[in-house]
Amino acid sequence: MISKINSLGIFGLNSFIVEIEAFISRGLPGFDIVGLPDAAVKESRDRVRCAVKNCEFIFPSDKRITVNLAPADVRKEGPVYDLPLFLSILYASGQIDYNFDDSVFVGELSLSGELRPIKGALCMCIKAQQSGFKNIFVPVDNAKECSVVEGINVYGVKDVKSLISHLDKSSQITPSKPDFTSAKIAEPELDFSQVKGQSEAKRALEIAAAGAHNILLIGSPGTGKSMLAKRLPSILPDMTFDEMIQSTKIHSIAGELPKDIPLIRKRPFRAPHHTVSTAGLSGGGSIPKPGELSLAHNGVLFLDELPEFSRSALEILRQPLEDGTVTIARVSGTLTYPCNVMLVVAMNPCPCGYYGHPTKDCTCSKNAVKKYISKISGPLLDRLDLHIEVPPVNFDELSSSAQGESSETIKKRVNAAREIQNNRFKNTAIISNSRISSALLQKVCTMSPEAQRLLKIAFDKMGLSARAYDRILKVARTIADLDNSHNINSAHISEAIQYRSLDRKYWGQ
Repeated sequence: MISKINSLGIFGLNSFIVEIEAFISRGLPGFDIVGLPDAAVKESRDRVRCAVKNCEFIFPSDKRITVNLAPADVRKEGPVYDLPLFLSILYASGQIDYNFDDSVFVGELSLSGELRPIKGALCMCIKAQQSGFKNIFVPVDNAKECSVVEGINVYGVKDVKSLISHLDKSSQITPSKPDFTSAKIAEPELDFSQVKGQSEAKRALEIAAAGAHNILLIGSPGTGKSMLAKRLPSILPDMTFDEMIQSTKIHSIAGELPKDIPLIRKRPFRAPHHTVSTAGLSGGGSIPKPGELSLAHNGVLFLDELPEFSRSALEILRQPLEDGTVTIARVSGTLTYPCNVMLVVAMNPCPCGYYGHPTKDCTCSKNAVKKYISKISGPLLDRLDLHIEVPPVNFDELSSSAQGESSETIKKRVNAAREIQNNRFKNTAIISNSRISSALLQKVCTMSPEAQRLLKIAFDKMGLSARAYDRILKVARTIADLDNSHNINSAHISEAIQYRSLDRKYWGQ
């Protein structure tokens, strides 16, 4: 008898249907798996054999077992096929009888028959629903993340014994329902009201949040650069459901989705250490997986101590920041992961950290300062929309008991600005001012005559590049949105230009 069980595979963020066919025949005993399986799939033979025996079923060890994973020209990776392989052996040997046509099965087996969680379960569930299947059976630890997909019954399976009881209708498994109450991560409350002073930096971060602009924070140690960056998520607009699904899929593929959190509802904040490799930042490996750039999709990627990162890691950021995607090419195929991120970087102005400090002397030589600063290339600096100097906070500000403006108040202004952008870019792929295309730039960034004259003077005197010109316009557009102004006036342009002047001070341009 030939058994056919439906399963799913993963390639990048895309899932595909895999049909598992098993045939048991007379002949020299053996257990062969064909259809381009990788090492993990081949090892399924031993896990399945032990699980069948330990669950008190009969493994046909005196027969020849041939399993085909179709389509045969697509490589199958990982242990997700353990469960359907188990069922296919039992069905082909006549030990169970069930109509598998409208169901999909995925899961890794332990030797005792328990199901272990898998990576990419959400992507698989979405594909199963799109393909018209009515039921999907996944490990119980993956059930919550899959339950957010509507139009398909999600069954969380603890072990194969409970699954067999469900199939023969002796004991039914209840379909999982979405539960968002556990989606909130308990963490210390970080609020802008806790920040003393730094009004200019907070204003710049508000503009960055309103338009999803990249930002550079430069200043001496202890001025609050990291503290400000870590509070940025508290003023970012709430995620849409589509954004939640996108981010959850990426974390599911990477195996970084906690089992008690079915859906990522807070914008990701990733802060990799400066020793991160290029593959760790952009993604990669023999089986390409998402890197920090993609894990921060729809959120913030924070790089602290920017000059300490390797030059190759920093330069790899350039293309993804422009395109919003990162492409990984390997012999096995080419994968593209989304990485629509806000890049926030912080750095000291010199190795000792006190170049330009009002009260402390810098101990670095001019060559040391130049060498340190030059680790940040001009093309990368050009992609940072706002350059902000974070000065030391004086004693009066630190000792003051007055509370600053709360994140909730700032977030209301950010949400209002984002709503203007949502209406402006309705029915387009653009989601914020930072992503305005060149074709739309002149149309949506209409300037007053005074603003245009001011920008022309700045362009000529500062020797701005075409990219810098575009980014000044985009930042000015965001400032105008915060002011609820249809046109960009000279005050908006003046403030936007101010945020592009630090490279002249520190990079000696």
